[in-house]
Amino acid sequence: MTAETDHDLSREPVAAHEPSPRSGSIALVLLVATGLVAVAIGLMTLGRAQAQPYILGILAVLAMIGLFNLFAFAAGIIRFVDRNLDDPVMGRIADHAFDGLAVTDPRGHVVYSNAAYLTLTGASGPQDVRPVERVFIGNPDVSEAVFRLLKAAREGKRQQEEVRISGQDGSHGRWLRMRVRPLGTGKREAKYAVWSIADITRDRERQEDVFQELQHAIEYLDHAPCGFFSVNPAGELAYVNATLANWLDYDLAEIGSGGLKLADIVSGDGASLLSSIVAVPGEVKTEVFDIDLRMRTGKTMPVRLYHKLAFGADGAPGPSRTLVISRARDERSDPDRAAEVRFMRFFDHTPMAIATVDRGGNVVRANARYAKLGQGLGLDSASKSIFRAVNARDRHLLIAAINQAAENQADIAPVEVALEGAKDRWGQFFVTPVDAAENDAEAAIVHMLETTERRALENQINQSQKMETVGQLAGGIAHDFNNVLSAIMMANDFLLNAHKPTDPSFQDIMQIKQNATRAATLVRQLLAFSRRQTLRPQVLDLGDALSDLTMLLRRLIGEKVKLDLIHGRDLWPVKVDVSQFEQVIVNLAVNARDAMPDGGKLIIRTANVATDEAGKLAYKGMPAADYVRIEVADTGTGIPADIRDKIFEPFFSTKEVGKGTGLGLSTVYGIVKQTGGFIYVDSEPGQGTSFHIFLPRHHAEPDVQVEQPAASTTNGAAKDAAPAAVEAKPRTDLTGQGTILLVEDEEGLRALNARGLRSRGYTVVEAENGVEAMEVLEEQSGGIDLVVSDVVMPEMDGPTLLKAMREKNPDIRFIFVSGYAEDAFEKSLPEGQQFDFLPKPFTLSQLVAAVKETMTKQG
Repeated sequence: MTAETDHDLSREPVAAHEPSPRSGSIALVLLVATGLVAVAIGLMTLGRAQAQPYILGILAVLAMIGLFNLFAFAAGIIRFVDRNLDDPVMGRIADHAFDGLAVTDPRGHVVYSNAAYLTLTGASGPQDVRPVERVFIGNPDVSEAVFRLLKAAREGKRQQEEVRISGQDGSHGRWLRMRVRPLGTGKREAKYAVWSIADITRDRERQEDVFQELQHAIEYLDHAPCGFFSVNPAGELAYVNATLANWLDYDLAEIGSGGLKLADIVSGDGASLLSSIVAVPGEVKTEVFDIDLRMRTGKTMPVRLYHKLAFGADGAPGPSRTLVISRARDERSDPDRAAEVRFMRFFDHTPMAIATVDRGGNVVRANARYAKLGQGLGLDSASKSIFRAVNARDRHLLIAAINQAAENQADIAPVEVALEGAKDRWGQFFVTPVDAAENDAEAAIVHMLETTERRALENQINQSQKMETVGQLAGGIAHDFNNVLSAIMMANDFLLNAHKPTDPSFQDIMQIKQNATRAATLVRQLLAFSRRQTLRPQVLDLGDALSDLTMLLRRLIGEKVKLDLIHGRDLWPVKVDVSQFEQVIVNLAVNARDAMPDGGKLIIRTANVATDEAGKLAYKGMPAADYVRIEVADTGTGIPADIRDKIFEPFFSTKEVGKGTGLGLSTVYGIVKQTGGFIYVDSEPGQGTSFHIFLPRHHAEPDVQVEQPAASTTNGAAKDAAPAAVEAKPRTDLTGQGTILLVEDEEGLRALNARGLRSRGYTVVEAENGVEAMEVLEEQSGGIDLVVSDVVMPEMDGPTLLKAMREKNPDIRFIFVSGYAEDAFEKSLPEGQQFDFLPKPFTLSQLVAAVKETMTKQG
């Protein structure tokens, strides 16, 4: 370790190009040590007494030297110097660096600078060195950058600026990169700033040259006679040259901002072709496609694409590079090219998927529709086999057809199979052989047409026709049953009137009455399914109606099943028959209870469904409109898929014999349909069942209509049934006077009805059909007060009879009786005619009550 005098760095800056002389030497140290050893040996030759004064003197001199150095070190006159500072390698690295280096103290004075700094700042020597801000003072191009550098130096931060200095005498200027940073992290070192200046003129010129070349390349590419575009893996157009943008009538700025996708400029399903290239990890593929591009105006132009796509090591596609050659000129100049263009347009834009395959079913080439089909079925790009598009259970059918084509057999029958994928999709394949002499690689041409929608429509029509046929059958049976039940119930009433409750046979007669009533209930259910029952619709709030049913439903479902009613807010009004709606809810609740033998939860939920929401639902056959939805859901055993389509058919039941008629859900279906609503079921085995009922929203009429009396209708409109009114308010006096013409083709029923009316004091004239009734009307001298007529009769039906009699007597009163509902024949009635309606079956009291009410009305 050596010591040297410390100079004031702020007052005497040291230039690095004149290194300070070395202040210490090992030879001097050895010389001093040798002298001290020689003195010690010389003193040892003297005696102890003679040497003592000399020793003390030498020690005194050494002590004075040590004490002087101690005070000098404390005062800063001398200091210890690190040998690394005098390392010639370290010093020369900074001294001869290419970049100019300078160190400034807290006052901004340069305390160190290398030769490059002197050269770059134009200093003639170490005494002429200046700090950066003084070098470039007054230069407007540099002043702002220097200001930012000085601010960073004062704050102890790093900063970099690149500035251009104009040359003198019109010469080219220079580019300088200036940096500043603190000298170190210590408190004293942080006050010093290290400046560096580098001449980057050549780098800038090289960058400008590269940029100019790039600009020229882009200009050449933009104005090339062919189009060019690039698509990223997300399908967005990353680049389009000016030629292609001009062809398509697009603005380059719009395309560059990411506003267009490949599907926006490719017509039809052509985009599927470009995305259907089989991925091979690490390879670059180039495919040729003849497709149509779509212009901004919607017009198309035929083009040929040379589509280049590189795949990564993992098989992921990178950005594509596509060359576009317009073929629009070929159509006008070359007939052969024009024919080829027309064929490719036909090939790619046909609604059929077309592919040529080899003997193994591998696709050799395909059109855009086939590429889109593969993507829709979820097939990966590596699936080249056409058999992968077919469900495994039907695959053998297509294999057999292609094998026939490979053997050059003609007239191969079309094959309709299920397509692969999660959804239930179907397709029809037409296979045609390819002449082996023309192409060895291709064995067959396969045309495929998706038939999913057609099959769905066929199934829907078949189901509708089946339900309609069953409904007509059920309605016809119900009509005949009503006639039989009317006779039974009428005869039963005569027996009840002739027997007292104390008679032994009275209970048997009552049992007949109860069974006849039960049979009449079953017939009404058949009419409900066939949608031929008489409804009494009224505007109803479903929330209130369901609340009124709560107690009844709790008794029906029992204690094991928890009932939960969730009402939607502000439910829209609906127009339904209250009793029929209650029957719908009760039937569904009973079915839900039977599906939960060990208990569970029954949820009845209501909500409004707006038109937009209804349009988004996946229920077939329901048009978009405003509905009120009633959902009846249970946590029961669910309905298997194989019987889900049969649950609304009459007499279909999964219950044991004697525990159900099979008419519950068919009645629900008929009531909902007759009301104008829709019903759908969602169910999975073990996951419960949900019935969704959609009733149309009722809109109030602008004009208030005057209601007709309860026992009459105008123009065949539905009205309150007379039997219900009679039973609700039984009359004490059902006798009357007048002449009644009874028209009924069932002789037994006609005799019983006539007997009952005569027993109440009326004069009854009978007729078997409408023709006989007209004859009776002309022969009856006293006139006819009321006509009670069946609707469906041979020779002349009821509506025709009404019209004929009103021509002779406009004021004659009419009561129609029928086993059909009034809606079944209202279209046959003449307009403006008033009549009353009594549905079959009816009791004697219901018949005479209807007659009494009609006779007492003012004509």
